[in-house]
Amino acid sequence: MTLPAKLIEWTEPDGAWRGEFEGESHGGGVCVIFSNLDAPGGGPALHRHPYSETFIIRRGNVVFEVAGKELRAEPGQIVVVPAGVSHRFTNAGPGPMEMIDIHANGAFITEWL
Repeated sequence: MTLPAKLIEWTEPDGAWRGEFEGESHGGGVCVIFSNLDAPGGGPALHRHPYSETFIIRRGNVVFEVAGKELRAEPGQIVVVPAGVSHRFTNAGPGPMEMIDIHANGAFITEWL
């Protein structure tokens, strides 16, 4: 039996990887955010999820705060934040930052702290 696959267009017209994908509405068990921060210092406020989140750094330098501790990451590195752990990230500069954030859940659930 062959199961149907879905092809979803999500890139910007310029080919940039930006935006969010919520898998649940497409039969998937993950959500993905394509983070692009052009200016150093940008990033989300402190928050947590009831599931793990995995970050794949593609470009730039990122400073994470995870459970009150600082962690620095660069292209090619992967950061995993366990379920229920407070976290945030910031573009550490000097240039743009790009990463893929994978939420281990079909729908986004975020508690802002």
